[in-house]
Amino acid sequence: MRAFIDIYFQQFKTSLAATLQYRASLAIWLIGHVLEPLVFLIVWSSVSNSSGGSVGGFTTRGFAAYFILLMLVNHITYTWIMYEFEYRIRNGTLSFALLKPIHPIHSDIADNIASKLITLPFILVIAGILALAFHPVISPSLWSLALVIPALLLALLIRFLIEWTLAQAAFWTTRVSAINQTYFVLLLFLSGQLAPLALYPAWIQSVAVILPFRWMISFPLELMLGQLTPTQALTGLVIQVAWVMVSYGLFRLVWQAGIRIYSAVGA
Repeated sequence: MRAFIDIYFQQFKTSLAATLQYRASLAIWLIGHVLEPLVFLIVWSSVSNSSGGSVGGFTTRGFAAYFILLMLVNHITYTWIMYEFEYRIRNGTLSFALLKPIHPIHSDIADNIASKLITLPFILVIAGILALAFHPVISPSLWSLALVIPALLLALLIRFLIEWTLAQAAFWTTRVSAINQTYFVLLLFLSGQLAPLALYPAWIQSVAVILPFRWMISFPLELMLGQLTPTQALTGLVIQVAWVMVSYGLFRLVWQAGIRIYSAVGA
């Protein structure tokens, strides 16, 4: 275990240095990460103002709170493995990762943590500026805030494992752009990124409860906003744990099947 921790620590330092090296790419990513919720915030604030100051129980300041916190939650749970795994298969770089003494997923975990540590302060500053501009209203209870951290960690695990699993479709198809786009469209609509799920028709909300997307983003966001009862919050955490177990099982199953047929296209 000590050797594993040392290897992981070294991988984290390498990932941190690599992340700092590509500062321009990091800046472009930050801009894109902020623009999407900002556009939705402006759109829904305009809709609210034109509807007398409220839409579906969300006031203009309520929408401000929702989309500013959405930016933070999405930042914490976001991964990019679905964009990179196809490249690793096509160019054979996965072969080098397989020579290392630990599973390639650990390198991605280290990269993800390093990137978030560097960019989170900038996201927090931007969130503060938006809060001064849009005056959000947030009124969570203390128990709700206490559950936010475990909910965010579980949301990150679900999203990371599911996206790693889907990315492995490249073992069979080599190119997975269509799969990626389909996934991100579903994520946009059913995770609450486009609009709060409470504004959707009842049948869509029912579908969102069954699928994992809500538990990746909307659920921890609802906790931050204080929109859930204690029973709903505890039930949500149980569902998140269940999805972590399911997604981990799928990840292991697909990896074992994919690695048997892997051939480095570009090697």
